[in-house]
Amino acid sequence: MKKVPLFIGGEWVQSKTDRWIDVTNPATNEVIAQAPVATQEEMLAAVESAKQAFLTWKEVAVPERARVMMRYQALLKEHHDEIAEILASETGKTFDDAKGDVWRGIEVVEHAANVPSLLMGETVENVARGIDSYSYIQPLGVCAGITPFNFPAMIPLWMFPLAIACGNTFILKPSEQDPLTPTRLVELFEQAGAPKGVVQVIHGGKDQVDFILDNPDIKAISFVGSVAVGQYIYRRGTENMKRVQAFAGAKNHCVIMPDANKSQVISNMVGASVGAAGQRCMAISVAVFVGKSKEWIPEIAEALAKVKPGVWNDKNAAYGPVISPQAKQRIENFITQGVNEGANLLVDGRNCTVDGYPNGNWVGPTMFSGVTTDMEIYKNEIFGPVLCATEVDTLEDALQLVNANPYGNGTSIFTASGAAARKYQHEVEVGQVGINIPIPVPLPFFSFTGWKGSFMGDLHAYGKQAVRFYSETKTVTARWFESDIADASGPNMTIHLK
Repeated sequence: MKKVPLFIGGEWVQSKTDRWIDVTNPATNEVIAQAPVATQEEMLAAVESAKQAFLTWKEVAVPERARVMMRYQALLKEHHDEIAEILASETGKTFDDAKGDVWRGIEVVEHAANVPSLLMGETVENVARGIDSYSYIQPLGVCAGITPFNFPAMIPLWMFPLAIACGNTFILKPSEQDPLTPTRLVELFEQAGAPKGVVQVIHGGKDQVDFILDNPDIKAISFVGSVAVGQYIYRRGTENMKRVQAFAGAKNHCVIMPDANKSQVISNMVGASVGAAGQRCMAISVAVFVGKSKEWIPEIAEALAKVKPGVWNDKNAAYGPVISPQAKQRIENFITQGVNEGANLLVDGRNCTVDGYPNGNWVGPTMFSGVTTDMEIYKNEIFGPVLCATEVDTLEDALQLVNANPYGNGTSIFTASGAAARKYQHEVEVGQVGINIPIPVPLPFFSFTGWKGSFMGDLHAYGKQAVRFYSETKTVTARWFESDIADASGPNMTIHLK
């Protein structure tokens, strides 16, 4: 049985814990590895190592930090498919989906390689007579990331490369459900030339999260996960005077206007609702049909019914299993609840099977129509391959429905009208908007900007906002007196920058 190691002080070490967490293949539920529940002593050692490494890493020239990221992104690209196979084995994602997970993370590392320009401060000459002001962007210290199961490559790569490029050191606590992918990411980061202690990896559950939230030497925490956990992490972390960004929860709506391209709507709705088994924070889980577009509901249901899950290396599989038996049961309970609440079950994903894999966590594509906002299947994030369809008369009605929802992670509109699209993007109270695009995940030079109940904090992930999250600004106001100018006669000295 593979025992997942910790990474402390630049060394891969076997934990001395007597508590281990099984890591399973969701397609078979066979145990493929065990992750340790890190001990108090091991976590303290990780923090101490990160503290000591910060003292020297923060003084490393910014271009050299950027070169580490350049070497790292090259290694990630070289090992892209290998990482995707590891990822698929522990998440159940199809190979194409797993490769997408890895690639979106690589894009953030490419962005981190641009850190010299991202760390440039500001200057104003003569703010008063003979006085200049200028600012520097400086690192915080030890930072930490707590990552979810659904994107074990992309989301860790959202966090530690940018934090470290800014001059910080980092402690990563990956999901205990799929720790093998983050382990490989850090192995490659070490090969890229990262100094010892710059990144640490600890494993475990709630106790390890609480340690991160409470330890006074950890200055900033980034979290992605469920609403309840996100609220807990934000509250406890900020009470301990830490900087916290918590991405938590979504109920993403796609508004479909009658003038939209029907074939594009059908194709995109299928992929956006059940892709990755619906285990995406940017999945479209509610389709809002405006006016006559409701006539397309049967065709979307028919297209969804043809979609088949399967194992990662099955080229015909549209998506893989959900992460655990508990997740499967939760999703199926919501489907049953939707039926009991009076929604019309057009496609039923319960009792799904895949030949040769009877023990997998399979949930088939599911679609409801006639969903109302007072139903539990509408109010809750199901986090499975379930699409809820609702109907409204006008674009104004659609805006009112979407804006009344407590979440604000992402939304889309499909329309041929520039005026309708402009009105929607301007008035909708959601942080990320797609126009004729189903899943509006920004590229890394922007930021991931969920609103309302989907985000707790002030500065978002990746992009310029992440640089601000992982840094402090120091402003200097300086005055020099001309009477202090010394005699400049003497040898001509040339300064060479290295």
